[in-house]
Amino acid sequence: MQLTLKNQGYTVTIESLGAELKSYKNESGKEFVWDSNPDFWPRSSPLLFPSIGNLRNGKTIINGKEYEMPKHGFVRDIDMEYETEAENRITFSCCSSDETLKCYPFRFRFQQSYELNGPELSVSYVITNDGDEDMYFHLGAHPGFMCPLEEGESFTDYVLKFPFEETCDSPVYDLEKMQFDPDNTRRHLDHSDTLQLDYSLFDIDAIVFPHLKSKSVTLVNPATGKGIQMDYPDFATIAFWTPAQVKAPFLCMEPWNGAAIFADEDDEFIHKRDIQTLKAGESKVYRLTIRLLV
Repeated sequence: MQLTLKNQGYTVTIESLGAELKSYKNESGKEFVWDSNPDFWPRSSPLLFPSIGNLRNGKTIINGKEYEMPKHGFVRDIDMEYETEAENRITFSCCSSDETLKCYPFRFRFQQSYELNGPELSVSYVITNDGDEDMYFHLGAHPGFMCPLEEGESFTDYVLKFPFEETCDSPVYDLEKMQFDPDNTRRHLDHSDTLQLDYSLFDIDAIVFPHLKSKSVTLVNPATGKGIQMDYPDFATIAFWTPAQVKAPFLCMEPWNGAAIFADEDDEFIHKRDIQTLKAGESKVYRLTIRLLV
């Protein structure tokens, strides 16, 4: 089921399946979220929980037992319950079940709230450990945005702009072995706050920037000032993706706590990078803000 939030002439549409953001339009009806065209990518903003990316051979070891878990976890495919709290705010939720326990042996409660304030959409995730032992998980977002935004523009008219100058060696994803290689890196940012977009950047899948000082990034056309700003204060890594070799008219901006498997990791889930931990009965909040620059 799709539900709509409204505020100050702006509208947001969210699908209850996976609490997926499907649309964010400004006062003039301009769409900023990718339209899920299956010719390129049939989703628009899937949740990544309790795992990000792929595991080695699709399996992991938790508390001495092997589990099979789908890529990016399973919450993105759960039809969630929801509560409309106001015309501009809604909260989705789901819990562990007999089915989830088959691939992830922790009892949890997952809540995601959207609050629309005109050109700014605030998103919060609340993860609760409903079990009686320590719980381990990854959490990430995967929203896709139209790029370019206007007719007559091109993908290469846009840049990624960070608030601080950054130097970062990005691990390269080995498409043959299906894992990140920490010994094979590319320096896309070298004492710079700007990355010029080009489709060739994504020939090796996503570009990953772990542990930057910046906790915000803007996808913008410098000539017009139009674009999207994302603030991700509670996430360790930011990644960017568009399908390789097809020149798709969108870019995903992905804040992560976690990542797909790395070559230097074993198969123990607890050993994965940026693993998150909650003790029995604990909850933790993660925040994300999307702002339209119009």
